[in-house]
Amino acid sequence: MRIAFIVDRFPVLSETFVINQITGLIERGHEVHIYGRQTYDNKVHPDVEKYELIKRTRYLPEIPNNYLVRLFNTLYLFAKNFSQAPLVLLRSLNIFKYGKRAACLRLFYSTLPFLNAPEYDIIHCQFGRQAVCKFGPYSYEGLVLREIGAVKGKLITTFRGYDISWYLKKYGENVYDGLFEQGDFFYTNCEFFRQRVIKLGCDEKKIIVHGSGINCSRFTFKARYPDAEGLIRIATTGRLVEKKGIEYAIRAIADVVKVHNNVEFNVIGDGELKERFAQIINELNLADKVHLKGWKNQKEIISILDKSHIFVAPSVTASDGNQDAPVNTLKEAMAMGLPVIGTFHGGIPELVEDGVSGFLVPERDEKAIAQKLIYLIEHPEIWSQMGSHGRQKVEENYDTDKLNSELVEIYQQVLSNDLYELEEASQISQTPSEYSGATKTNPASAG
Repeated sequence: MRIAFIVDRFPVLSETFVINQITGLIERGHEVHIYGRQTYDNKVHPDVEKYELIKRTRYLPEIPNNYLVRLFNTLYLFAKNFSQAPLVLLRSLNIFKYGKRAACLRLFYSTLPFLNAPEYDIIHCQFGRQAVCKFGPYSYEGLVLREIGAVKGKLITTFRGYDISWYLKKYGENVYDGLFEQGDFFYTNCEFFRQRVIKLGCDEKKIIVHGSGINCSRFTFKARYPDAEGLIRIATTGRLVEKKGIEYAIRAIADVVKVHNNVEFNVIGDGELKERFAQIINELNLADKVHLKGWKNQKEIISILDKSHIFVAPSVTASDGNQDAPVNTLKEAMAMGLPVIGTFHGGIPELVEDGVSGFLVPERDEKAIAQKLIYLIEHPEIWSQMGSHGRQKVEENYDTDKLNSELVEIYQQVLSNDLYELEEASQISQTPSEYSGATKTNPASAG
């Protein structure tokens, strides 16, 4: 098959799930082209170089902010490229049909990377926003690009988190109406979001759960036991943004050290809240306990997790409505045998079984996080069993090799219009109790 991936920035170190799918398809003999915005990250996933993914990528040109400059640039690009796809370029400027998106010339710019593109079997928009994006400063609109003839193929859209949470709050719950009507197929990375998409109007026969996977072979399992030196190492990985809830984990450490002073909390990641977190750490006198490690590549993250005993993923619903699915960093920690603490948030309860592979606590509750950390510190005999359950859960449900084979099957069934099997899969993908927050418990959950 020939497949077009429409993404946002590429490559992005925090979006290994996109790279995993691309490389999995390449390994299975499929031709993959990537369309996105150029990124300037200093660190990239090693598979980007191994599979020469930049050579497969066509980038959206920079769009001048000044409209007059943009207009003159458009005239130049229109004349330069007119012979390649005259009808496509003319349609991209049809303000009577496409209104503001054509008038501001952003639709025109979105067509440029697709000039001379081959016909695709599958056009895969990795986020809902890439399929219908409003009049922002960048990105693609897969649905409209297909409509004007810039790209051809079956349109599949993935909803991953922010596109089904804050994006709805910003643009309204009808933003995907046209996509639901004209898109060929959809999937979400958890049942929690699938149910939300169905409530928005998507035909439940056209949407299934297909998880975001990790390469389990890269994350070596190790049973966890206390170090001889007595230091308890706690870790978290994620962007330093509101929805990751890291502030509450930092505040929880302040309570933990009142009972157990032998702890170290390593925060892996960077983001807009770094200075605020540094201030909180100083205010709570935790400079010798909490360390902001900054961005790390996968090898560096694995090295830190290998030395850790407990992992925390305290995701919260952000003030702009943004929510998480079962986050890959949590899967990676579980695959390595770490007992985990997560929150009753988004799709996380579908991944973490409360009292079995770790604990779940309410959002924004640093006291509850501290309570579970103290319990785990005082009961190291349960670490190994929790870690084993976590590894098993990830191997069975989130191994990228299995999921990539499943993705190929989804593509093939969409191409053959055989959606019956996909409908069957959607009905058994998760039980309602798993995405509504219901959990199993055992004596350890008493905390």
